[in-house]
Amino acid sequence: MNIAIIGTGAYGLSIALALLNNNYKVKMWVESEERAKYIDENRNTVNIIPNIKIPKDIEFSNDYEYILKDTNIVFIAVSAKFIPSVSKDLVKYNIKNKHVCILSKGIEENTCDFVSEVFKKYTNSKKISVISGPSFAIDLANMDPIALSIASKNKDTIEAIKKVLSSNYIKLRDTKDVLGTEICGSVKNIIAIGSGMLEGLGYKESSRSFLITESIHDIKELIDALGGDKKTVLSYAGIGDLILTATSTKSRNYSYGILIGKKEKEKSVNFLNSNTVEGYFTLKSIYKLIKRKKINIPIIDVMYDIIFKEKDPDSLVKLLIKKA
Repeated sequence: MNIAIIGTGAYGLSIALALLNNNYKVKMWVESEERAKYIDENRNTVNIIPNIKIPKDIEFSNDYEYILKDTNIVFIAVSAKFIPSVSKDLVKYNIKNKHVCILSKGIEENTCDFVSEVFKKYTNSKKISVISGPSFAIDLANMDPIALSIASKNKDTIEAIKKVLSSNYIKLRDTKDVLGTEICGSVKNIIAIGSGMLEGLGYKESSRSFLITESIHDIKELIDALGGDKKTVLSYAGIGDLILTATSTKSRNYSYGILIGKKEKEKSVNFLNSNTVEGYFTLKSIYKLIKRKKINIPIIDVMYDIIFKEKDPDSLVKLLIKKA
């Protein structure tokens, strides 16, 4: 069976390796012919996943038609901001008849739609799933044991993705709560920035655990207010991913937060310009969403004030102490 992956970032490549390990033929779409040629010739991921060599069996191309030919399963692994443009392109290739698994996390800023909603809007697909859970790309590429939540309203899509991706080191637990899974996968990046801030301010693990615990309550309330299943916060996509992302410098969101906490403005701006910090963009959208829906999420409010209104990072600590 051929499987297509749209995007060649670290996570997309780690999924490609997992699929290849399960004896599936993998073809990856790249944004330009030049990059496709470079990856194909060098097979080196030093700038993506250190010390991982890309097997010759994985093909790379800028041609959607070639990538999608004879393919029944497609993984979407581009940054959230590219979901609209990629979705529009894929419509031309009968994408709605293929099982789709979205690895991207985030919210469209103008509409406040989550990535699966954006994809569905442009493709009219009913075979969409999303994956989320505690898994850094390098750990997945190194075949460390990991567990992920897979969410979809379509039972056949869940079964198709589980069949090709499950292995002796990847566990998938399914749920119908797509909305709750996406909320968890998006908001955890914001909380990771906040956790990094606490480290930058000089606070220790106890304070970061304080933030994580309070955040779980807020994420639960947000899921419930938007119509999801609040129990999803206890899943791999919820508390599992939150703990991982909010405690490790492997997380770009956490690393960015450290610079904010240290009040190193120039370094934080440079880091933002040279890295994809999904939590930064998600914060804009989530803030707009909760204001539009009149939902009270204090941690989101204070994070927005710190990042976009340059409020003192210590205001996060003050909120945690005073928060009901």
